[in-house]
Amino acid sequence: MTSLATNYLGLELSHPIIAGASPIADDIEKVLLVEDAGSSAIVMRSIFEEQIVLEQMAAHQHYDTHVDAEASGIAPNTNVFALGLDAYLQQVRKIRERTSLKVIASLNGTSPGGWLDYARGLEQAGAHALELNLYVIATDPKRSSQEVEAEQLATIRSVTSAVKIPVAVKLSPFYSSLPNFVKGLEAAGARGVVLFNRVYQADIDPIKLEAVRELRLSKPEELLLRLRWLAIVSAQSRLDFAVSGGVHSANDAVRAIMAGAHVVQVVSSLLEKGASQLRTISDGLRRFLEEQDYKSISVMRGNMNRSHSPDPSAYERSDYMHLLQSWHGTFLK
Repeated sequence: MTSLATNYLGLELSHPIIAGASPIADDIEKVLLVEDAGSSAIVMRSIFEEQIVLEQMAAHQHYDTHVDAEASGIAPNTNVFALGLDAYLQQVRKIRERTSLKVIASLNGTSPGGWLDYARGLEQAGAHALELNLYVIATDPKRSSQEVEAEQLATIRSVTSAVKIPVAVKLSPFYSSLPNFVKGLEAAGARGVVLFNRVYQADIDPIKLEAVRELRLSKPEELLLRLRWLAIVSAQSRLDFAVSGGVHSANDAVRAIMAGAHVVQVVSSLLEKGASQLRTISDGLRRFLEEQDYKSISVMRGNMNRSHSPDPSAYERSDYMHLLQSWHGTFLK
């Protein structure tokens, strides 16, 4: 019988299709629907480093009798965050108590600091693993890429030394040498890597002269960037890999696993079509394995990464040249 079982971050999962970070994890009734649809794990959306700092500031102001009305007016607003810190910890406990799901909590941070205590709190609340979401926009021209990456690696070392549960790192695609940085993550104690964080850009309203923030769900074509880098880094690393972004069908999941993924995180498709989409994708994945005579996920995993692909150049510069030189397009007179 074909086995879909996989191991991610030391967690034994019945299949690799899991619910990625989204508002679903904020609502226990929706979490139960995800479990009923067959997911064996769920990723909670992030607690932000800034959120922890702001709540610490709010506590300080509450106890500081010298804070006057004018000063309190410039205090940052913590209402932007969906769940407060205590509520987030309580939600971890609630999911653990009411489901059999593996709970992967998430922290979004950029620097080592006192907020590491919160990583310990997530562990104590019952999280099975931690996803550290590295999301930094380098805007200071005086800071080199080496400085930025060194600080990120220091953050990973701090987190992995603070907790005993496994830590995965969610990355953006914007590194000069992603394979080298992934190697650094492994040395810093990470157990896995998630490719990729979706980078949200503000638009511009040219009439109102305002920055416009709008969240758009992923499209299947976004998977291609993830497949390329997954095929490259999974061939050179012993870490576990997850794909996040662009997975909308069983075919998408098959390609991600062939590129080297241990798990596939589904978010946008889940939000658009409901919890049943998880079962639709996992059932389609099983059918593919059976039709192609794969006995297990592990047999298929990585069979199209850079080490095993019959055409490794497809992931390299030569493919870029081939595509541009061979395409002529159309030109209307």
